[in-house]
Amino acid sequence: MVSRAEEAAQRKSSGKYNCAQAVACTYCDLAGCDEETMASITAAFGTGMGNMQGTCGALIGAAVVTGMIRHDRNAARSAMKGMMDAFALRNGSVTCRDLKGIGTGKPLRSCNDCVADAAKLLESYLEESSGQ
Repeated sequence: MVSRAEEAAQRKSSGKYNCAQAVACTYCDLAGCDEETMASITAAFGTGMGNMQGTCGALIGAAVVTGMIRHDRNAARSAMKGMMDAFALRNGSVTCRDLKGIGTGKPLRSCNDCVADAAKLLESYLEESSGQ
């Protein structure tokens, strides 16, 4: 698979997509969903579920795509556990507030980088699971 991580980051940079939308809309063709519907599905998941307190929107976008592709609750959960663990290891957290440095003044990762990281993790999962 040719990486779409840069495309996802560019979507986020455009200002037209939140982090969840940037990831999910980049892979909506693989999920069997049109972009308008995917953007609506993920609209409330920017800024860590709309309030910076929750999981990074980029990871939520990857989760939505994973669920739509796998159609298997247990497989999707397992995949997301792996993606979240890898994301946390790389970035120090999976929570938007922590990643943005709210309260500490020290951001751990930019939104564009979080989007690219989530896209790469999703692609790794898709490549690994394509033989299943």
